[in-house]
Amino acid sequence: MTHQEQYISLLSKSLSQNTFVKLSLSNYKGLTEGLKNCYVKKIQIKNEEKLSFTFRYQTNDIVKNHSIAEGLNRINELTSPSEFKSSALFTTEFDLHFEYLNTDKIIFKKNVASKKELPSLNHNIEKKRLIQADGKSYLYHLDLTDEKGKVHQNSQDKFKQINHYIELLNPLIKKIPTHQTLQITDMGSGKGYLTFSLYDYLVNTLKINTKITGIEIKKDLVEICNQLAEKSNFQNLHFEQGTIAEFNSKHTNVLIALHACDTATDDAIYKGIIGGADLIVVAPCCHKQIRHEIEKHKVKNELNFLIKHGIFLERQAEMVTDGLRSLILEYHGYTTKIMEFVSDLHTPKNVMITAEKKSKNDSEKKEILSKIKEIKKYFGIEFHQLEKLFGI
Repeated sequence: MTHQEQYISLLSKSLSQNTFVKLSLSNYKGLTEGLKNCYVKKIQIKNEEKLSFTFRYQTNDIVKNHSIAEGLNRINELTSPSEFKSSALFTTEFDLHFEYLNTDKIIFKKNVASKKELPSLNHNIEKKRLIQADGKSYLYHLDLTDEKGKVHQNSQDKFKQINHYIELLNPLIKKIPTHQTLQITDMGSGKGYLTFSLYDYLVNTLKINTKITGIEIKKDLVEICNQLAEKSNFQNLHFEQGTIAEFNSKHTNVLIALHACDTATDDAIYKGIIGGADLIVVAPCCHKQIRHEIEKHKVKNELNFLIKHGIFLERQAEMVTDGLRSLILEYHGYTTKIMEFVSDLHTPKNVMITAEKKSKNDSEKKEILSKIKEIKKYFGIEFHQLEKLFGI
């Protein structure tokens, strides 16, 4: 029996005898870029024990859960010499250090157990959230919690989305220049879940003097949100009826537009740029304009084999649309990032574009403009709505 086989055998035994505490893998030598470590623990989900793997990369963590049998097979793969060189198994009976050395020698050493107690298997431990449900009357009036501040079962996804949203915006807002009053415009604020939560966090947690204006086309939603803002004593939170295209964005420091349909996102970006916003945040919805351009001109290129299929054409149109939005923002003096944002519509993922104000010199702008023209030519695009608004 090889040392690796012995290691997996002892690991399997510790799991079956309920002595397993945790496992850590380090000194990665595989082909996955950016991967540094892997940590394994046992959890319980819906009365079933599983092994939870946390893969730690240079910039983020990825968690994957497996059944015990699948997890053992995965660990067997990860402890091969071409993957993680070093592995440490912790049980309540012993610790085991298993390592491949550069000299082709192997360390395989048992030590006295450093952990005498088993960790909790509770996978649903409440994480510390930036927005806490307890004591938030606006969450109760928005029907996300009961009177005691407990989140309704059917509102768990919405509550997670609120916190995910605040977590994304928190570091971005902290980086923008200080203003006597931070002026934020939320384009298409809807029922106000995210708008109320952002105001609450900035004013009551970060103690930033903030004024937020929510723009919403539906009169009944505007009236309901203004009544709730008054009930919540949110003095500088106000909602107005109107469209994105009509709004005067002058003096706006932060412009937000989540799920504005098709070219309404372009209207929002345009308003943010001409208003001189320090930060623009959009989560686009629908990408019909560019899709119609691609379908209309049917330019022959290396992607023809893909975009002849409707679903691939749709995805390509999404990427091209948002990629061009990013470039146009950069042309106008912004640094952009594109990331995943969990939707409130139960779709798998949505893209969020963030743009922070930063000056660009003429040579950089010329290069960006050339890139925009090349992309349009390649895909047969006569115009992108956002560039049309600027007359580029």
